[in-house]
Amino acid sequence: MKNNIFPKKSTTKEQILGTLKAMKAKDAPWQTGKVFAYIYKPSEDVTALINEAYTLYLSENGLDPTAFPSMLVLENEVVRMAADLLNGNEQVVGNFTTGGTESIILAVKTARDYARQHFPHIKSPEIILPHTAHAAFYKACHYLDLRPITVPVDKNTFQAIPELMEKAITPNTILLVGSAPSYAQGVVDPIEDLAAIALKHKLLFHVDACVGGMFLPFAKNLGYNVPKFDFSVEGVTSMSMDIHKFGYAAKGASVILHRNADLRKFQLFAHSGWAGYSIVNTTVLSTKTGGPLAACWATLKYIAAEGYQNIVTQTMEGTQKIIEGVTKIEGLKVLGKPVMNMVAMAADGLSVFRIADEMKKLGWFLQPQLATETSQENIHFSVILPNVPHVDTMLVDLERCVSKIKADADENMLEDGNNGLLTAVMGMLQNADSQTFAQLEQLVGMENGQLPENMELINSLLNALPVAERDFILKEFMNRLYC
Repeated sequence: MKNNIFPKKSTTKEQILGTLKAMKAKDAPWQTGKVFAYIYKPSEDVTALINEAYTLYLSENGLDPTAFPSMLVLENEVVRMAADLLNGNEQVVGNFTTGGTESIILAVKTARDYARQHFPHIKSPEIILPHTAHAAFYKACHYLDLRPITVPVDKNTFQAIPELMEKAITPNTILLVGSAPSYAQGVVDPIEDLAAIALKHKLLFHVDACVGGMFLPFAKNLGYNVPKFDFSVEGVTSMSMDIHKFGYAAKGASVILHRNADLRKFQLFAHSGWAGYSIVNTTVLSTKTGGPLAACWATLKYIAAEGYQNIVTQTMEGTQKIIEGVTKIEGLKVLGKPVMNMVAMAADGLSVFRIADEMKKLGWFLQPQLATETSQENIHFSVILPNVPHVDTMLVDLERCVSKIKADADENMLEDGNNGLLTAVMGMLQNADSQTFAQLEQLVGMENGQLPENMELINSLLNALPVAERDFILKEFMNRLYC
């Protein structure tokens, strides 16, 4: 993008809003209810309330609670509501964050700084993760200079294996992690067993309930088989929970919770030794708008337990329809046994990436997930309330797309004539430099940094590559995407 574009004269409000609306035309069409990822859309009345509450606190600054005491009241009430939902007693404390990644980073920072004080002999701290743990834990380790130890999970249930988690503990271990549920397959780890191991070895134990914290308690009330995963389990020392997902608050709204204030103090940062005002931060950010916090508080108060129970009832009914519908289509299957509204669909003898492309042509946005040592490649569904009325139509279109692909002789973009493409790419990556990606773009049909309409070739290529090569390509692409 060229420079010298800073505006010299004012643009009218109408032109600005018109341009913004035009730019959104190519975004995922979440308003249709046909997008099964990324968007957590509430009803129109909730949306209207969110917009008003957000705007009311748009300019307030969360940096200093003494200057904006109303924000302190809002944050404390949100934390107390979250702790109540997760069976936390009055000793549980926490803070409002911008999202699950920040909550997870803070949980890992807490463990690191706790270890620095209580176990100063540990010079190379490690955290132990099931292979299904969220990528944010690896990001936290990358930022905080910790070593992630990844442990295999059961390849049928996709749950963490307690015996292997315990076996991975070393004198350098400072934190165990479990998911409730893990994002990819919607499966809850055996939290009670992992907590017992943490207690036995005197370790901190974090439960990532970013996607489950606002859903699983209500699913349990409905009689679904939800195992214990929260502060009712002795040994759970911290939890993360996103409210901007299945709590339907505005992004970004998450909380990090700790068993007690003695643990939370290791999360905090303070510095008064520079030339300016004293800095005391509860979270990663300093200056932050009060909009998401006010909107979150308003959403929780407005929907309340009765409303969330109704939402979970409907979304679980829609999820069960998807599970039953997928299993009736020859060649498709559901991975594991999801306990909530998150489903991973795999295919035998078919390209899930082509399925995603064909469904996109019919207006559906489905999220492909690449193969790993834990799972084959698959398509992920996160089912929200606006999706539910469209589930039957989606399943009809899904069956139609599968039949179309089966009738197509060229089922795999990397087989036959394209088999040499993978070999060529692997050769290029052996001595990759800044020019390598430009050559890759040409090979896969990208023009001017823009992805092609059909993503099967790119996804199939990434799927076939080792993780290190995948990550190289993904970072190069993102680096070129932004000016």
